[in-house]
Amino acid sequence: MRAWPGISAVVVTASVVLAGCGTEPQTTEPTAQPSRSSSQTTAEHPAGAAELTPVTVEVPEGLDDAPLDQPRQALVPDGWTLEVVARVPKARMAAWAPDGALLVSVPSTGEVLKVLPTQSTLLDGLDQPHGLFFAGPTLYVAESDQIDAYDYADGAAVNRRTVIDGLPDAKSPDLRGAYAHALKSVVVGDDGAVYFSIGSTGNISAEDRTADPPRATIMRVPPGGGPAEPFATGVRNGTGLAFAPDGSLWTAVNNRDNVADPDGRVVQSYVDDHPPESVARLTPGRELGWPYCNPDGPPPAKLIRDLQTNPDGAEMDCAALPPIEQTLGAHSAPLGMSFAELPQPFGQGALVGVHGSWNRDAPRAPEVSFFAWRDGTLGPQQTLVGGFQDDDGQRWGRPVAAVTGPDGAVYITDDFAGAVYRLAPPP
Repeated sequence: MRAWPGISAVVVTASVVLAGCGTEPQTTEPTAQPSRSSSQTTAEHPAGAAELTPVTVEVPEGLDDAPLDQPRQALVPDGWTLEVVARVPKARMAAWAPDGALLVSVPSTGEVLKVLPTQSTLLDGLDQPHGLFFAGPTLYVAESDQIDAYDYADGAAVNRRTVIDGLPDAKSPDLRGAYAHALKSVVVGDDGAVYFSIGSTGNISAEDRTADPPRATIMRVPPGGGPAEPFATGVRNGTGLAFAPDGSLWTAVNNRDNVADPDGRVVQSYVDDHPPESVARLTPGRELGWPYCNPDGPPPAKLIRDLQTNPDGAEMDCAALPPIEQTLGAHSAPLGMSFAELPQPFGQGALVGVHGSWNRDAPRAPEVSFFAWRDGTLGPQQTLVGGFQDDDGQRWGRPVAAVTGPDGAVYITDDFAGAVYRLAPPP
């Protein structure tokens, strides 16, 4: 078993950020996909991208419970390795604490765990804790119904303060227990403003736009506190939230399912590849269009009318909205998002955990994607880690979040396998 790398200090920059999907893990999606051919659909490799090589996932003794009780092959950049370093059932988001501990949220049990270098419970009894973010020594935790802040000191989270409460989840009286995207994400700007996601209650629940507080939004609490206000709207499920190296805020979005084709018909062959998922730069007041407009075509993707919700364009002028900067394949289900500096040929860029599709005939494969940061924007999607899905469509893993550690490796959570992986470049 590999010795754990020594961690005496860790520098966490504002660009190493994460957030995640508002869907409770493995309750609204099937855990096994139908057998299909050509199901290993991963990102294309842009010019200059690293070639991927099959490797056997390293699983130390004692961490080899199912589905890692048999050899599993992953696709990683040539010379890199992938090792299981912890088992955490339904592990979701992750963040590195100032003392070098890796924290992982587990919404299904109401816990935030310390996973490395040893495993213990940091917080429990919470309402579906999901997004985690450190602003200096302050830990922010996004519960389904509120955003909290804690002082992180001597390895403990203490002095809990509520930043904002009354957020919608399945307990909200008006929702009557129905909420598909209750999990929240949170990040904090350099000025102290707190940004968090509120996902839509359903696929095309237009009433979310006029709810109080509005759903399908990215909200902002000003520095020093105060009422939360919408920062960006029409964001169906902004599962990824992260600050780029230039300080801009980006989101990775799960867009809608079962969209109608240009003739107004819901046809599986069209649904398979429409609409693409969004990766967008957020600016004050930006409108991403849901549920009246959908991205279409290669990035930068224009926004077109949704023929089921906006057939004549009366609800929203989609052509007037700015195009979406980058996209992923339809139904990729992007979750955690972070910015990191990786060894060449990658460099700076965004890491996105891709959970994989359900609303697709040939299921989109899970992976960890990388988007290179160039000239103040993100380049096209490329696969950093793949191989979680067999050719017949069966999956053994589903990445959620990927964050770089103080040792330069990438740590990946997987809520399907219940694992944390360490993706390490060559020494």
